Amino acid sequence: MADRPAAASLLTARWQQQRRNINTSAPTTEQTKMTATNTTTNTSAAHAHPAINWFEIPVADLDRAQAFYQALLQAPLRREPAGPQTLAVLPYAKPAIGGALLAGPSAQPGSGGTLVYLNVGPTLDAALARALDAGATLLQPRVDLPDGRGAFVQVRDSEGNRIGLHAAQ
Repeated sequence: MADRPAAASLLTARWQQQRRNINTSAPTTEQTKMTATNTTTNTSAAHAHPAINWFEIPVADLDRAQAFYQALLQAPLRREPAGPQTLAVLPYAKPAIGGALLAGPSAQPGSGGTLVYLNVGPTLDAALARALDAGATLLQPRVDLPDGRGAFVQVRDSEGNRIGLHAAQ
């Protein structure tokens, strides 16, 4: 396909690797061997866990942002205090990587920071339509990833943050 080089150039080297499932079972012999011998990334068996365990998306208006993400994900977010800040926790099943919307003195939404890709279910087009209906702006049109890794788009959310939406189709 003609767009594969362009799609690959938008992704980090990690995203261009073969897709793996995250699970809590013991590593396979191949994974253990790869981890123990991988000196180019300074990985060791003691650090063979996901690099990310939590994320926060800064928001200026928690009610507006919560409504946006609930419409996008079709699931309720749970509010909880976090010191001087308030979180609206995105749905996730333990053990898994979780995240939340963050409102408070340190929350500064914007489009130039970390880019988080949310798993939006089996079909990207349906999720993108929900995001646009909830007020998102399309920043990066759909990119179909090589080797059956799904597709993604990037949008600006209700607070001005750039987020990625990823789905299997």
